[in-house]
Amino acid sequence: MREVDPSLNQLTEAVIGAAIAAHRSLGAGFLESTYQKALGIELKHLGIAFMPEASVRLSYRGESVGEGRLDLLVEERLIVELKAVDQLAPIYKAQVISYLKATQLELGLLINFNVEVLKQGIQRIALTQ
Repeated sequence: MREVDPSLNQLTEAVIGAAIAAHRSLGAGFLESTYQKALGIELKHLGIAFMPEASVRLSYRGESVGEGRLDLLVEERLIVELKAVDQLAPIYKAQVISYLKATQLELGLLINFNVEVLKQGIQRIALTQ
């Protein structure tokens, strides 16, 4: 397994810090779209470039079969998938892995805002292949 670029690790830490700030202010219990907007405000305040609802082309054997939507694509290097659910199901991690493969990016964050302490709702997912 290869090491993740240190600057990508720093970016990940900054995004996690921004998510924690948004969660501290809002708390749990809102819609995913509310947290997406709040996190976007935090990232903008930090000067971190991001694209909400970024479109991802999905292909099979070199042919287009549809598209996916990333909750946030941060600095064209980090996928951030947001949830506001009681518990993270394994399918959510599989979704992030599929997005990593489709974009050929190496790192993603899965963040569930419906927790008391946000640290409990964060998963860092690295593509190991």
